Amino acid sequence: MRIIVCIKQVPGTNNVLLDPETGTMLRSSAKGKLNPFDLFAIEQALALRACFGGSVTALAMGPAQAESSLREALYMGADKAYLLCDRALIGSDVLATSHALSQAILRIGMPDLILCGKQTTDGDTAQVGPEIAEMLGIAHVANVTQIEAHSGGALHVTAALEGCDCQYRLEPPFLACMEKDANTPRLPSYRRKKEMEAQSVQLLPLSNLMDADPAHYGMQGSPTRVVRVFAPEHKETRRFLEGSAQAMAEAMLGILKEEKIV
Repeated sequence: MRIIVCIKQVPGTNNVLLDPETGTMLRSSAKGKLNPFDLFAIEQALALRACFGGSVTALAMGPAQAESSLREALYMGADKAYLLCDRALIGSDVLATSHALSQAILRIGMPDLILCGKQTTDGDTAQVGPEIAEMLGIAHVANVTQIEAHSGGALHVTAALEGCDCQYRLEPPFLACMEKDANTPRLPSYRRKKEMEAQSVQLLPLSNLMDADPAHYGMQGSPTRVVRVFAPEHKETRRFLEGSAQAMAEAMLGILKEEKIV
């Protein structure tokens, strides 16, 4: 079974600078880390490889420093890693990002299964995975908690929806977005790190994709626009209330009315 896991490097802190003109995140302003949700996707891919054989390929889109997150996937057990990296991709919204990743997947070779984390901690849209599947014309399932073997080469997929678990029988190829706590991700192996120090992360520039038109990527290919970016206001004013519970409750209600909150 050939599996591609789409991962992303996200800021390791909330203190990230934004471009005041474009409203996009300046990723070089903060140290990056592997998106936590993607760890469950990598672990699921490695478990399926142990069951069926095959290969696991990690794919990321981002600046050059995103290579460190791809290397973490290699040290966990992935066989290959590709970094989609080109200045024309800067400022991509979820649609342009999904298009770029789907093009990269076609360039690498259509796998039997594509795995993604449920969402990323920087964007929190949970849209890229399903959009990749739509662009590739394959089925997809979100909020996946379990993937197991089924008869006839199909896979049995369990998804946690609100109030219930849904079970599907799916024939490859398809895409699954893994829910958090779906498994227990393994730690990167130090021995594997030493063994794979010479393993290169393969770079994919825009020119290597089937659709190499810059107008379909980055700011040009993104229908979403950030109109305004601002930091939330922090008010330091404090008021202390004293008295009985009834008196303090009435005083609090009065304050809420003054602030026109209620």
